[in-house]
Amino acid sequence: MTVCDVVIIGAGPYGLSAAAHLRTIKGLDVRVFGQPMSFWAQHMPVGMLLRSNWTATQIADPNYELTLEAYQAASGAHFSMPVPLDRFIDYGLWYQRQVAPDVDRRNVIRVEAHRKGFRITLDDGETLLARRVVTATGIGSFVRRPAEFRDLPKEVATHSSEHQEFSKFSGKSVLIIGGGQSALESAALLHESGAQVEVISRQSHINWLGGWASKTLHHRLGKFTRNLLYAPTDVGPAGISQLVARPDLFKLLPRAVQDRLRKRAVRPAGARWLVNRLQNVPIRLSRSVVSVSVGARVKTLLDDGSERTVDHIVLGTGYRVDIDKYQFLAPELLESIDRFNGFPRLKPGLETSVPGLHILGAPAAWSFGPLMQFVSGAGYASRSLLRCIGGSVQTEPERVEPSLAVARP
Repeated sequence: MTVCDVVIIGAGPYGLSAAAHLRTIKGLDVRVFGQPMSFWAQHMPVGMLLRSNWTATQIADPNYELTLEAYQAASGAHFSMPVPLDRFIDYGLWYQRQVAPDVDRRNVIRVEAHRKGFRITLDDGETLLARRVVTATGIGSFVRRPAEFRDLPKEVATHSSEHQEFSKFSGKSVLIIGGGQSALESAALLHESGAQVEVISRQSHINWLGGWASKTLHHRLGKFTRNLLYAPTDVGPAGISQLVARPDLFKLLPRAVQDRLRKRAVRPAGARWLVNRLQNVPIRLSRSVVSVSVGARVKTLLDDGSERTVDHIVLGTGYRVDIDKYQFLAPELLESIDRFNGFPRLKPGLETSVPGLHILGAPAAWSFGPLMQFVSGAGYASRSLLRCIGGSVQTEPERVEPSLAVARP
């Protein structure tokens, strides 16, 4: 059976960044499995623009060389803010070719505990052993469908992540549920595709980011003061942004304070550049759906007693982390992971209570703060992982089997 030191599951920004950092450790055998940038390519709509700023859209690498600027120079692509989805995907694939050209595109279907670490089973039946496993599979497993929509067939109700394009809704009526970026941008794209769209949100107002007031404030602050208040990771408002950008400091705060700051940093919001695109799209605030019934069309009853009868409902309701939804982790392995409300409790190196099993990305948010929910968090996650595994390699005594040089801590 093939044996390696580290298996990384997932080839998106977190998995690729982790591979780039770990491969700086001489002699460490790191394997990466998954389709590069697949979630971005398959679960986000054509025409989408990224909400994050330029620096926060970079995928971290150990030498700070694989930047958007470097990609533009290498590819001849020219674009600015906001970054188009197709350019970001292409940037991710370019990054992958630099750091992990040997990505194995087979899927990992099972991870089980083994006396030498973990037994990995691939979709073609092949198995291998790894001393450590790094899970970086993104948020695709955590789609949130509120209870009132959970049992509806996909013919009448879908999550925003289930659409790559919206042209099939031209001439049809669509109800959007939600008030964050995915809901609002889906509404804009649907409207531009010729659909009749209405947005229903529980929020009392839409939080618009990057507006005139924000730009004026940034101008008055000056570059030095602005940099003191806002971290380049671009998560959270003034002041909070710098704290969120330092997970080792953030996690020292009392849990109640962490929870308040997390809500403040990642509240539902839309990019200001959507405002003009939504001028002709009705947005109903402080409203929620009470019940849904399906006939020839789908009928919704709102809490104010009004009804909407439409052809389709799109749920821009985000994601809710629950690692029980990791179907590739064996049940007995899942049971061994200490967790809180679906989030794993992680140690330094984003390591779970199961030695040698690491989880990167959104599931790390409970332990290390909201930065882990964004591409810009990959830098911290990868550096922390590198310190953990690199330190283990340096203190490991010589072994007969060099491919098993990384021991559990």
